[in-house]
Amino acid sequence: MAASDTGRAQQQIDEIEALSSIYGDDWCVVDEDEKIYCIKISDCLDQPKWTLCLQVILPPGYPTAEPPIYQLNAPWLRGQDYTELANSLEEIYVQNLGESILYLWVEKIREVLIEKAQSSDPEPDIKKTTEEVDEDDGDDFFLDYQRIQEDQMKVLNYMTSESQEDEELPPIHHGNPITDRRSTFQAHLAPVVTTRQVKRVLEKLYENKKIASATHNIYAYRIYCEDKQTFLQDCEDDGETAAGGRLLHLMQILNVHNVLVVVSRWYGGILLGPDRFKHINNCARNILVE
Repeated sequence: MAASDTGRAQQQIDEIEALSSIYGDDWCVVDEDEKIYCIKISDCLDQPKWTLCLQVILPPGYPTAEPPIYQLNAPWLRGQDYTELANSLEEIYVQNLGESILYLWVEKIREVLIEKAQSSDPEPDIKKTTEEVDEDDGDDFFLDYQRIQEDQMKVLNYMTSESQEDEELPPIHHGNPITDRRSTFQAHLAPVVTTRQVKRVLEKLYENKKIASATHNIYAYRIYCEDKQTFLQDCEDDGETAAGGRLLHLMQILNVHNVLVVVSRWYGGILLGPDRFKHINNCARNILVE
């Protein structure tokens, strides 16, 4: 390894250690080997109104020669808001070329969230939180689940309404379940080339009572559009904060396309902490590799 590479690797290690000590539980290692990290940022600690997850991949050339690859995940972050925030992050990178910038990025995002909280923006409408935060759902959970499922379908109905012809249902493959402390995770995969097929597969999966009763059905899909040479991709956390974004990231890293991956999780009453993301990713990775 060249001296400059060693230096960069050490800078990355130092920066990660610093961030992990500054942000504690809000800092999460998604994949140590691939250098994928996620940090949860909110406008305040006590009762945050606005929250966002910043996911970063540190390429070998970071910080001296390459910027971090990043994704901003928040249900309310769309259009103009996304563009403005992304531009601010690019600007910070350009102004601090060659330096470690993740801390500056996180604090810039926090600044934006605080401004939103102080302005008259209505609070984001969060339908459902992850069970890891709020265990005591009781019977309300099932009502919530139905609503979430209906919302997902509404979005897909909207996306697919321009063409109503009956799309063929692709074959659906089911992976081997992973069980840890009474929680079970299972991945399902289907080849898809249109959003209508995504909708068909999800509807088909939800017809299965066991899958429909899962605490979370996290999914992500990537479809390559030959004519535009771009990817049509989206993901859904289904209440497991940031899990959909991580799943999509995994698919990007493995460079898979024209595929939908759904990971069902049945919660067993014992909190798993960050291990749950490891199981979600492993389930997905296994079925993609198969």
